[in-house]
Amino acid sequence: MTVFDTDIYLRRLGHDSERAGRPAPDLTTLVRLHKRHMETVPFSSTGSLAVPTASGEVVDLVDFDQDATFDAVVAAGHGGGCVQMTRLFLRLLRDLRYDVDLIAGTTAEGEAEYGVDVEHMLMVARVDGARWLVDVGYAGPSFLEPLRLDGATDGREQVQYGCRYRLVEDGDGVLLQRRPRLGRWSVVFRFTPKVREPAEWYAFQDLANVKLAAVTQESAPQLHSRAVADGQVVLKGRRLLTVRAGIEKSRTITDDEELRAVRDGILGGTLD
Repeated sequence: MTVFDTDIYLRRLGHDSERAGRPAPDLTTLVRLHKRHMETVPFSSTGSLAVPTASGEVVDLVDFDQDATFDAVVAAGHGGGCVQMTRLFLRLLRDLRYDVDLIAGTTAEGEAEYGVDVEHMLMVARVDGARWLVDVGYAGPSFLEPLRLDGATDGREQVQYGCRYRLVEDGDGVLLQRRPRLGRWSVVFRFTPKVREPAEWYAFQDLANVKLAAVTQESAPQLHSRAVADGQVVLKGRRLLTVRAGIEKSRTITDDEELRAVRDGILGGTLD
């Protein structure tokens, strides 16, 4: 088993630290690593902690073995879910001397299913006196590079690869909204900037295990995604959503062979 190794992690993200040294903990590095993470480490519900296990054991979202998780998710390139990838990327950034912490949010689906505000796990990084929203563990579609938090929660727009994003104050929290080139504004998720500890996800873990007890691995929803140079590809069940240069296209895949090819492409192959 490959234990957590910062240099192996950086090589997965396209940086050879043995030749070039560790990258500086600046904004340029953060932007590059964030984008490369989303391009090279896929979101995969089948590799996630948030799916039933064959043995029927409960899902561990808080005290999981980070070395074993790193081996499967990063070193082997299989990808994983929100909590796995966020905790691993947090560890990488801290190893690179970034000032970064966990924060919590909830998606529309999470709020409907669990009714908690500590569901989705993401991060806030402080670089050069400014705070940046960091999230490599959301299936999407979402932002591919960090979004500025300071002075940006008044609805001003931040543009990435043809899509527009804005952060809107919502009581004690913030709504992340997204708009594709030809679409309308929609809420990606809601979050609060309060710094969290992993143990605060225990309540969500207990609720998730109750839900997961009612499904099998075969009936669990399949969700896979990976970023490309100018967007993202998301496969939910048989529904394929592509975002390229801000243009969204969605269709249902009916052919099983094509479905396997698309899934395999997201999980490590080539995405057209």
